[in-house]
Amino acid sequence: MLKSLFNWKVLLNLLLAIGIFVGLVWLTFRWLEYHTNHGQEIPVPNVINKSVHDAVKILEDTGLDYEVDSAAYNPKYRPLQVLKVYPSPGSRVKDGRAIQLMVNPKSWAPVAVPDVINKYSGLAFQRLEQVGLKVADTIYEPSIQKDAVLRILFKGNSIKPGTKIPRFSVIDVVVGSGPMRNIAIPNVVGLTVKDAKALIARNLFEVGLVDHEDGGNDDSDIVYYQDPASGDARDQGMQIDLWASKKTPAELRGKIEILNSTYRMKVDTTLPPVRYDEVPNFQDPPPMNDPVPAPVPQKKEAPKTETAKPTGTSAKPATTGDKPKPAASTTTPATDKPKAKKVII
Repeated sequence: MLKSLFNWKVLLNLLLAIGIFVGLVWLTFRWLEYHTNHGQEIPVPNVINKSVHDAVKILEDTGLDYEVDSAAYNPKYRPLQVLKVYPSPGSRVKDGRAIQLMVNPKSWAPVAVPDVINKYSGLAFQRLEQVGLKVADTIYEPSIQKDAVLRILFKGNSIKPGTKIPRFSVIDVVVGSGPMRNIAIPNVVGLTVKDAKALIARNLFEVGLVDHEDGGNDDSDIVYYQDPASGDARDQGMQIDLWASKKTPAELRGKIEILNSTYRMKVDTTLPPVRYDEVPNFQDPPPMNDPVPAPVPQKKEAPKTETAKPTGTSAKPATTGDKPKPAASTTTPATDKPKAKKVII
């Protein structure tokens, strides 16, 4: 067994195997050094505070690759200015190594405009500020939706909810100030339903009932009647009902008269005005300023007194010097009687 191991043929094959293995390892490392540029290192150039275009050109000339990443916008630095470099400037890297550049973006990160249309303006302003938008001007526009947001303007143009604009952008908000009063109703008789709807909308009114004579829904039909009538004054947002047909208004005179009797009430101005007389209320007390007539007292007759005649004795003759005393009268003197006051009515 041992003699067979120390046979010169076995030893030769073993040496050959070891030599082949060492040769393969050496060739592998040489191949790796060749493809990885072992021993060839390049210092990272300092491109901080340069624009991203200049930094990329410098790295390409040096033989280095690059990767650009944007950070949060910082108004203290210029747009597209390089803020950081990794690996740091001065580090030695191999040829072709990718250098990461942290760049200041052009503006703030975009945010989506929240849906605040037809919402109360106070809550809408809070929602806009939460996402980072600043409200500059509040423009009031006549609308039946008082204190509601009608539109959002960015740089003078109306934008829809969901549109992305830079954060901290300045926007204008259009808010309803309430309906306008006493607007003249436009005349849409003779127009097509399509044109009538457009004219009603331009005059700040709403389209109400649209009655087609044939029961269809063709906007090319001619409007032969409207309610309210043209020229009447109504508030903004009121509805205007339309009657349309493929015939002309002259051909529908009979129907127009029926509609007039229903929607156009005539007032007869030849009748005299109605007079309302007030019925006096006798239970009310008389006014304080009017004189109250005094009651007239009735006269009372005084009873007649009879004098008793003396019997058996003769009366003394009356002397001329003695004046007879007047008998006491039981009747009340005339001067003590109250006089009736004359009242002139």
